[in-house]
Amino acid sequence: MTDTAIPRLDVDIVSDVMCPWCIIGWLRFEQAMAHFAGRLAFRVRWHPFELNPDMPPEGEDAASHVMRKYGISAEQSRASSERLAGVAAELGFVFNRGPAFRMRNSFDAHRLLAWAAACEAVEPVGAATGVQTALKLALFRAHFTDNRDVGDPQVLVDVAASAGLDPARAATILASDAYAEEVRAEEAYWADNNITGVPAFILGGRMLIPGAQDPEVFVRIIENKLLTAAA
Repeated sequence: MTDTAIPRLDVDIVSDVMCPWCIIGWLRFEQAMAHFAGRLAFRVRWHPFELNPDMPPEGEDAASHVMRKYGISAEQSRASSERLAGVAAELGFVFNRGPAFRMRNSFDAHRLLAWAAACEAVEPVGAATGVQTALKLALFRAHFTDNRDVGDPQVLVDVAASAGLDPARAATILASDAYAEEVRAEEAYWADNNITGVPAFILGGRMLIPGAQDPEVFVRIIENKLLTAAA
């Protein structure tokens, strides 16, 4: 069977770089995609969502932020972080949330992701993922594993370069308002479509799966709701 004979499923993922469950959800969805190898092709596109759109440029201490936002104690915050780190570790991803870990403003990161998506529109992706996904994952690693400030333009340029994007072009974009309107328009679109939390997976443009579901959930929904309906 050739690749052209394999049906394709478009996957839109609404996500924020600041969201730990977003990287967990992606890694679980990757396992679901692997389950359909040879039977179903995927095309993934990431879309912006800001958990904290009013986050100042200097960011905020992550532990204090979580305690204030969710009204929990320091002990509860630590327990939640440890649980998340354990879940991520089982999926091969390292959370390194030390005492200096901070929440950051992610708007500029979303602008670069919009640019990466535009690059893929010019040079269509043959595989499930391309440079936009490479950039998204590099941003997750920079934030959660390396404790880098992904609101800082130089950090973003470095991360873009590591994902195979032109660092000079990235710097030019960040020094301007390029893709700002596109990001705001997309955020408004998904809010208008009742996306109030992330991650949110939209399969085939019509099937919404909220949250970081287990791989088996993704597989079951694709099998029963999408492939069966298309048969």
